[in-house]
Amino acid sequence: MAAAVGAGAGVAVVASNAVPSPDTAPLIQLRGVTKSYGEGGTAFQALKGVDLDIAAGDFIAVMGPSGSGKSTTMNILGCLDVPSGGTFLFRGHHVETLDRDQRALLRRRYLGFVFQGFNLLSRTTALENVELPLLYRGDEKKARRDLSMAALEKVGLDRWWDHTPAELSGGQQQRVAIARAIVTQPDVLLADEPTGNLDSERSVEIMELLTDLNRGGITVLMVTHEPDMAAFARTVIHFKDGLVERVERNHHQGEAVEA
Repeated sequence: MAAAVGAGAGVAVVASNAVPSPDTAPLIQLRGVTKSYGEGGTAFQALKGVDLDIAAGDFIAVMGPSGSGKSTTMNILGCLDVPSGGTFLFRGHHVETLDRDQRALLRRRYLGFVFQGFNLLSRTTALENVELPLLYRGDEKKARRDLSMAALEKVGLDRWWDHTPAELSGGQQQRVAIARAIVTQPDVLLADEPTGNLDSERSVEIMELLTDLNRGGITVLMVTHEPDMAAFARTVIHFKDGLVERVERNHHQGEAVEA
């Protein structure tokens, strides 16, 4: 079902979870995107003109050394920051022209976020943690519970709904965090080092879960420093010195990605 954001500003962002044919315009486009911090001679240019196309339904790993621009780009894609220059299109509509409230509405409707540190509320149950985005959205209690239980079932934790984070393993906590990210049925899931706090076995479990969600139609953008985790992605984007250095297509998901 189509939806719109940015009422009053003449901006409509149409969302769909369907994966388009290859000749369809990209879900997200960056053209000449720059980002500077500070002014004058002390200004730091984090992005120097990033061009990027992201297709709906892709699974992208974003890699690069510290200071390469990958986190700044992800913050812009997640509408947590705005570019200093250039164009940011979401389904063909200009995001860089949106004000703070419109960007917040876009985040709430179309984007889900997963972080390295889980960011769960310690004294609330798994179900209550997952319900939070729906509570902020103003959903009724029964709708919140039904959607949250469905999200927990999708990540394999519906039987753990009444457990607090202290009663869950690290891998289970990250699954709760993923359920919270997908409970609003977003088009795009942005994951920042989602396996950074997990051992290798739990990391693989989380990557397999993200792969399943991607196959279900969610576009996944993931920052990682680990080639083994990047191997689960279809596309690997390497950043260096504020620019996209190269883009690799991984035709053997789950196997080693060429460094």
